[in-house]
Amino acid sequence: MSKKVLVKFKESGFYNIRGKATDVKGLEFPLIEDYKTGSDMVGYITVDGGYQPGFPTRNIRIKCEQNSFTLIDESKAKAKREETDEEIIERLRKRFDILEDMTQATKEGTVRAMIVTGPPGVGKSFGVERTLNKEDLFNMMGERKPKYEVVKGAMSAIGLYCKLYEYADKGNVVVFDDCDSVLLDDLSLNILKAALDSSTKRTIHWNTDSSKLRAEGVPGSFEFKAGAIFITNIKFENVRSKKLQDHLAALESRCHYIDLQMDTEREKVLRIKQIVKDGMLDTYDFQNGEAEEVVSFIDDQKKKLRELSLRTVLKIADLRKSFPGNWKEMAEVTVMKTGRYAA
Repeated sequence: MSKKVLVKFKESGFYNIRGKATDVKGLEFPLIEDYKTGSDMVGYITVDGGYQPGFPTRNIRIKCEQNSFTLIDESKAKAKREETDEEIIERLRKRFDILEDMTQATKEGTVRAMIVTGPPGVGKSFGVERTLNKEDLFNMMGERKPKYEVVKGAMSAIGLYCKLYEYADKGNVVVFDDCDSVLLDDLSLNILKAALDSSTKRTIHWNTDSSKLRAEGVPGSFEFKAGAIFITNIKFENVRSKKLQDHLAALESRCHYIDLQMDTEREKVLRIKQIVKDGMLDTYDFQNGEAEEVVSFIDDQKKKLRELSLRTVLKIADLRKSFPGNWKEMAEVTVMKTGRYAA
C-alpha cells in the first residue's frame, strides 16, 4: 500500500491511550495495513500513530467498523498547518506553568499525586523543586526538616515503604525523580496504588516480617496523607509489557498525568532559546552576546550533540566563559558525538 494513502475516520474509531479509549473521529493517519478482523471478531485498521499529536510514535491498531473510514490521497488531503516557533514556545511555556501550578496543588493537598513525563534535561525537575523550595522557605530558614524529599536512583519496595512512612503526614510531598525502579516493580507499584488510592483513608500495609522495619521503628501499617510526584522519562503508552501496562494504568488513574510534549529537536531547541531568554545564563554575566553565541552553536550543532538539553547549555556556557578563544574546539571534544566541528 502506498505511503501516500491516508485513513480519515468519518465515524468513531477507538484506540486506548494510557488505558482510556480515545475516539479518533475526524482524524487522519497514514495507512499501514488494510482493515482486518481479529480473533475476537473486532475489526481494526493499522495506521501510523505518530502522524497525530498525543498518539504513540509507532504503528497502532484502531478498532473500528469497516465503513467508518475513507481512504484519501495525502496530496489531496487538507494540509496540516505547522506550528510556528512562537506557538511552540507558548505551548511549552503553558505546560511548564501548569507543572508548577500542579506542584503547588500537590503541596497543598488539593492534588493527591502527579506524573510528569518528558525527555531528559528539559527542566522537569527544576520547576517542581523550585516550587517546593519556595513553599518550604520558612522551614529552611528555621533549620527545620523540609516537608518534601526528592528521591533519585534505585529504590527497593521496602525502602519505598519506609520513605512513605517518613513523609506520611499531610502537607508533605515525596518526589521520585528518575526513580523508575518504583514504577517497574510489582510490589512497589502495589504499595504506591495503596498510598494514592481514591478512598478517604489511604492505609499502606507491609504484611511480611522485616528486621529492617523493626530496627527503624516502622509499623506494619500506617495512613498516608501526603502527596507524591513522579518525574520520569518513560512514556507510559510505550511500555511493552502487558502486565506492567496494567499496573501503570492503575497508577495513572490515581494521578494527574502531564506529558510535556517535547519530543522533537525543534521543540527542544525552542525550549532552550526560551529558557536562555528568560535568564538561564544571567549568572554568567555575559555582556557581548556570548549567550546568543551559545544558543546559536547549539542550534547549528544539535544533531551532533551527545544530549540536546539544558544541561548541555550549561556545559557549553562554562566553556564559553572559561575558554573564550577556543571554546568551540573544546565543545567539539567534550559534548559532541563526532570528530570535527563544522563551522
